[in-house]
Amino acid sequence: MKVPFLDLKKQYDAIAGDIDHAIHQVIQCTAFSGGPFVTAFEEQFAAFCKCKHAIGVGSGTDALWLALRGLGVGTGDEVVTVPNSFIATAEAISLCGASPVFVDVDEQSYTMNPRLLEQAITPKTKAIIPVHLYGQMADMDPIMEIARRHGLFVVEDACQAHGAEYRGMPAGTIGDAGCFSFYPGKNLGAYGEAGGVVTNNAELCAKIRMVREHGQSRKYVHEKIGVNSRMDGIQGAILSVKLGHLAEWNEARRRNAELYRSMLGCVNDIVLPTEMNYGKHVYHIFAVRVHDRAALMAELTRQDIGCAIHYPVPIHLQEAYAHLGMTRGSFPVAERCSDEVVSLPMSADLDATQIEFVVDVIKGFFRNRSATVSVASTVSAPAHCLP
Repeated sequence: MKVPFLDLKKQYDAIAGDIDHAIHQVIQCTAFSGGPFVTAFEEQFAAFCKCKHAIGVGSGTDALWLALRGLGVGTGDEVVTVPNSFIATAEAISLCGASPVFVDVDEQSYTMNPRLLEQAITPKTKAIIPVHLYGQMADMDPIMEIARRHGLFVVEDACQAHGAEYRGMPAGTIGDAGCFSFYPGKNLGAYGEAGGVVTNNAELCAKIRMVREHGQSRKYVHEKIGVNSRMDGIQGAILSVKLGHLAEWNEARRRNAELYRSMLGCVNDIVLPTEMNYGKHVYHIFAVRVHDRAALMAELTRQDIGCAIHYPVPIHLQEAYAHLGMTRGSFPVAERCSDEVVSLPMSADLDATQIEFVVDVIKGFFRNRSATVSVASTVSAPAHCLP
């Protein structure tokens, strides 16, 4: 049985009529760059997130960079974040001229460990970026308390957490801004590159809107040096269609996660993701941890099951950040996760039969490995009996 890691074609087929109609409308109106379809999505996404403002931009990376820039982060500043994220989190900090400072993560949630946060703060610190990894939010209450005490901005990297919650509050709405990626594979994905920022701060919203359009206050009047980071109309229209299904899709992901958890709970060789009691996980990624990752992935691939690693090299060990002088051992939890995580197939479109097949293959892998170890132990036993 073939089980793809993610089947975007299957998702499209289920809503093809609405998607095709939305794209046709954009073409008919020739509203290709920004325009009414992007505005409509921004209003809908702000309502979904229960916040005042949403700004559509070109990518999740742009969302992070524009939010930091709008908050005044610049050359000489430091921004505290975590090393076990996609490089865009740190990249956005660097693009502002600031330096990323890392803190290790909690072993259960894989998100920023608030107990380690304060020791990373210096007089140069301007902001904190907690990353809501795999679809689960970081522990925001202690992070926000520390930020307020030190007068720091908080930008939530919610690029994997569309619809996740923390104590009933939607991802992206607790800090000064929340940043989302609408990369095609996300829980809410475009059909190309797109991103968004949400905020309750009208002044910040205005700054981001200006900078994303070449620093224009009005056409051909440029108050700032900006960039071209407009969301295009086709992506706005597609995202509006898909947003109407997001809550339903997230619940399907949660059901699939529970099915995985119930069927793999008896396998001692695998560490399953923990859903923290403070929030609602939306399982963008279903990442498990195993010691013999390469062998398990080889067997999954042999059985035509899609799998991946998010992320095999933590940011502080990437060549791009070698200038920070970090070495292996700097952040042991993040490094251990990078060595052990395997992302299993996860989407709203997975059916129970596919999950059962994935689980059977995993159980068979560990059963066979255990049998091999037992045989090896039996063969070598006489040596231990020698005088």
